[in-house]
Amino acid sequence: MWRTRILAVLFLLIGLLAGYFDAANFFSFSPEFLKRSFSLGPDLQGGISLEYKADTSQLPSSEVSEAMAGLRDVIERRVNIFGVSEPIIQAKKRGEENRLIVELAGVFNIEEAIQVIGETPYLEFRVLAPGMTLEELARRQSENDLLAVLDAFSPTSLTGRFLQKASLDFDQTTLEPNVLLDFNDEGQKIFAELTRDNVGKPLAIFLDGLPISVPIVREEISQGSAQISGRFTREEAVTLVRRLNSGALPVAITLLKQETRGAYLGADTLWRMLRAGLYGTIAVAIFLVLFYRLPGLLAIAALLIYTALALAIFKLVPVYLSAAGIAGFILSIGMAVDANILIFERTKEELRQGKSLAAAVEEGFSRAWLSIRDSNVSSLITALILFWLAPTRSVSGFALTLSIGVLLSMFSAITVTRTFLRALELSAGGGPASGGKEKIMRILYGAR
Repeated sequence: MWRTRILAVLFLLIGLLAGYFDAANFFSFSPEFLKRSFSLGPDLQGGISLEYKADTSQLPSSEVSEAMAGLRDVIERRVNIFGVSEPIIQAKKRGEENRLIVELAGVFNIEEAIQVIGETPYLEFRVLAPGMTLEELARRQSENDLLAVLDAFSPTSLTGRFLQKASLDFDQTTLEPNVLLDFNDEGQKIFAELTRDNVGKPLAIFLDGLPISVPIVREEISQGSAQISGRFTREEAVTLVRRLNSGALPVAITLLKQETRGAYLGADTLWRMLRAGLYGTIAVAIFLVLFYRLPGLLAIAALLIYTALALAIFKLVPVYLSAAGIAGFILSIGMAVDANILIFERTKEELRQGKSLAAAVEEGFSRAWLSIRDSNVSSLITALILFWLAPTRSVSGFALTLSIGVLLSMFSAITVTRTFLRALELSAGGGPASGGKEKIMRILYGAR
């Protein structure tokens, strides 16, 4: 019996420590390593949302999904400059258009965000358009007719998504800075084909839609390296190398929509949800006490421990908490209460059959366990499938918080509540109820 009581006290201490960790940021005396923040989405702490259109018109349909995945990875590296732990970057299909959604929680300088994301260069190689001659190209270049020069070239399949590394080099004669481009294996094959098919012709290098170098191909280049030279100061070349190495966009993007959600609006949404959760928990606590009396009180204690542990896990992992994620957590609280109700109802049935309180409690837990297990396992399977196939980070956050909540709710109902009930030193007899203590406990259990 003392071992059970020690275990009950240990559960209470764990709950108190977890609760302190959850609220450590509100205490000035808390150690710095405990002062972690929850990972909240822009819908709860405010932030910005940007929507871009990706130009995949020049890509074969079989390469579009790969290009969009590469685009998402590149943009994610770019937004890391803001220190956002959980940026939401999604590739979506809107009709025939490919879109990229970028959400940055806690970032409110939308101009800076647009500049940083848009700073990533779109690098591509172009060849002379069909019917275009070198003489006509030279004439257009001499007239400084930019649009005419652009029309003189046609896109190829060689773009920045095949770039492996950019590096700075200097001409040994003129000491002018050059930018060297090294391609991956697939890029090397494409580059070799382009140089082989265009010997004696220009192979223009375009950056962000503008020609920055128009070298003439003298021979096939099979080693997979290109050089951009002749138009840079040292500072410009260093900047270009940095931008290319940070990730050249595999496809061009155009900003379509921008939205800022203020910190106040996000905080207001968060507090509304927390108040709703608090009111719901208080209502459930009143219900448990009125209908189940002493077991209801113990279930409330177990529920508080469950809540503290769940929030501590969300803070440690950290789990991305959007409005949907918090909704999943609140839903799991209801499931934890549901498990306790099943146990208490089974216990009441055993008491009505004349069993002693200790025997009724043990029988109630053992008989309710099968129903609790089956319902929670089915919920876990659904949540895992939802997490695996989630189209957005918010949906996966909902599935993750629900899964963690379901697992903890089973622990709370089966282990914590049971330990608290056993700690009351119930008689282990299996016969009809007798004795003053037994009668009092049966009344506290809501049984006659």
